[in-house]
Amino acid sequence: AGFIKSPLSQKRLTQDSVELYCEAIGNPIPEIQWWFEGNDPNDTYAQLWDGARQDRVKINATYNLHSTSTISIANLTSDDSGMYECRASNDPDRNHLSKSPKVKWIRSQANVFVIERPEITTQVTEAAGKLVLSCNVSSPQSPIKGHKWKHGEKVLKEDDSTDSFTSYVIDGKREEHSGVYECVYEGPPEIRGQVNISVAPQVVAYKKSEHGNEGDTGVLTCKNPSFPAVTTWSWYKSGQGRLENASGRYIIKSSGNKTELRIHKLDIEQDTGDYFCNATNSFGSGDATVNLRVRSRLAALWPFLGIVAEVLVLVTIIFIYEKRRKPDEVPDGKRRLGLNLSIRESNATNHKDKNVRQRNAN
Repeated sequence: AGFIKSPLSQKRLTQDSVELYCEAIGNPIPEIQWWFEGNDPNDTYAQLWDGARQDRVKINATYNLHSTSTISIANLTSDDSGMYECRASNDPDRNHLSKSPKVKWIRSQANVFVIERPEITTQVTEAAGKLVLSCNVSSPQSPIKGHKWKHGEKVLKEDDSTDSFTSYVIDGKREEHSGVYECVYEGPPEIRGQVNISVAPQVVAYKKSEHGNEGDTGVLTCKNPSFPAVTTWSWYKSGQGRLENASGRYIIKSSGNKTELRIHKLDIEQDTGDYFCNATNSFGSGDATVNLRVRSRLAALWPFLGIVAEVLVLVTIIFIYEKRRKPDEVPDGKRRLGLNLSIRESNATNHKDKNVRQRNAN
């Protein structure tokens, strides 16, 4: 057996987590074990198992073409500092209780240093339409190589200053930029501080106006994009008061920063009106208004019926016009044709009379 990837030594802070990776190859496929020796002179190597140290140790291993194993330790304490050893062997007698293996276990070691987490003082100040976020770390045990400011996964600012104090300025009001921000002191190890911009719920309606057909189910939705999350949601109707799930027609589903009101079998007279969604957290409350309009089931037929009515009116007008037109009115084309026929008949008569007069004279 031989290693193709070995674990790497790391520095971590208390309450952080650490992960070590080991990969071995051989024929047959070797087994991988993890062992630990503490920093105390009296400590000896002890094998680590999945679920050890009050279930803070997790070991995952796969054996396919070659062996891979990962050990992760959560919520680190100073007692987790020490030497971690990855052992691999494919000798058939490697785990025999009385026989010594012909091929000894091969070993790869990594040191994990767990240092006390320094205290970070955070602050948010507001002045002249700006928010100033600041962090100050006290007595770091490792040198600072720079700073980063993050909001979620987005990096807002970074520098290579070695100061224990760092700040970030935001233009705008507190309500517009609520959320969780992080100041990161680059190490190793990284030291992270959390700066919260907290406000009362800034509730908005998914749609300010909703439409539904009589007899259908109406759905009204509100959300809160601000921080912290909502602890209590409630719905009210203008002129009716608070709505409850127990009524049967109303179903309210709320989770975190979103709430939904469903109204079964909409009624034009009873359900049309303004609805209010109210949210509360530890910093106050906020609400939004949704207007619900309920239409008749025949509402979809009105455009079609309007077209039919227009066609009927047009046909009626044409019919009346044709009935009232004078019977002796002849189109110009027919009038010209009749005039030409009269001229031809008159010419024929004159020619015939002339022939008769000539015969009498003779």
